[in-house]
Amino acid sequence: MAISPELQRLIEVSAPLWAGEAEVVRTYWTSPVRTLETDLLWIRRQCSKEFNGSGIGEYKNMGVFMGPLMELQEVFPKIDTGEADSVSRHYVLELMDTMKDEYEHFCLFSDVYDKIKPKDVPTMNPHDLQTWDEDVALTAQRHKDIEDHGKLGVRACRFTEGGYCTLFREGMRAADIGGEFDYANKLIASACKEIYEDEFGHMLEGIAGLDQEGWSTDDFKLMEDLVVAQLSHRILMRNTEFTHPLTDDRVQEIFDGKIDPEPFDFAAAEAHLMAHAAE
Repeated sequence: MAISPELQRLIEVSAPLWAGEAEVVRTYWTSPVRTLETDLLWIRRQCSKEFNGSGIGEYKNMGVFMGPLMELQEVFPKIDTGEADSVSRHYVLELMDTMKDEYEHFCLFSDVYDKIKPKDVPTMNPHDLQTWDEDVALTAQRHKDIEDHGKLGVRACRFTEGGYCTLFREGMRAADIGGEFDYANKLIASACKEIYEDEFGHMLEGIAGLDQEGWSTDDFKLMEDLVVAQLSHRILMRNTEFTHPLTDDRVQEIFDGKIDPEPFDFAAAEAHLMAHAAE
C-alpha cells in the first residue's frame, strides 16, 4: 500500500493510542472488576453509542441512526436531478448502508445483553439508554473539530472512528478465554466478528484519498493533533465504559508512550480499499 510520509506519520502517532484502547478491552476480560453487572453496563453503554452516538453517519449532530435518516429525507427530492444541489444516488446508498450498519451493530449487542441478563432484568430498551461523561466529552471534541476545521475535522473523525476496531478485534479474541464468563465471551466474540468488517471499512474511509487532498504540511500537522486528541479521549471513554480495568497511572503511561504500538495491517487495508473501489 503506497502512502505518503504524512499519512505514514499519522498512522505512527495513532498506533500507540490504538494499542491503549485495545489494552483497556483486553484487560477487562480477565480483570477482577468484571462481573455480570459490569458486562450488562458496558453493553448498555455500547448500545447507546450504536443507537445514539456520534460517528461517520452523523448529520446535524443527530446521531448515527437518526442523522442519516433525517438526511435521507432531506436529500430524497435532490437525487440525480442534475441541478446545482443534486445529490448522487451512490451517496444516498452509502447513507443507507451506514444506517443499516449502525443499527445492525445495536441489534447484535442488544441480543447479547438479552441472552446474558438475569430473568428479572428488562430486555434492552434503546430509549432508556444513557451515555456517560467521557463519551459526552469525546462527542463534544468531534463536534468542535468539525465546526472549527470543516472537511479536515470530518476527516479526523472518520480516521478515529472505532479506534482501529479495537473493541471488536479484542472482542473476537474473547471466545477462547474460557472461565467464569465463557458463555458471555462467546456471544460477545460472535457479535464482534460480525461488526469488525464494517468498522474496519469505516476507519479506512478516513484514509482513502487522504493523500489526494492537496493538504499542506501544516494541514497534516493539524490532522495529527486532532487525531491524537480524539484517540486520547477514546481511551478515557473506553476505560470508563468497562468500569476502569486500567488504573489512572497506567492510562497516563499510555499517553506518555509507554506501550508497544498497534501494528497497522497495510495489506488488509489495501485489499479492502481495492475491493471497495471495484464495486
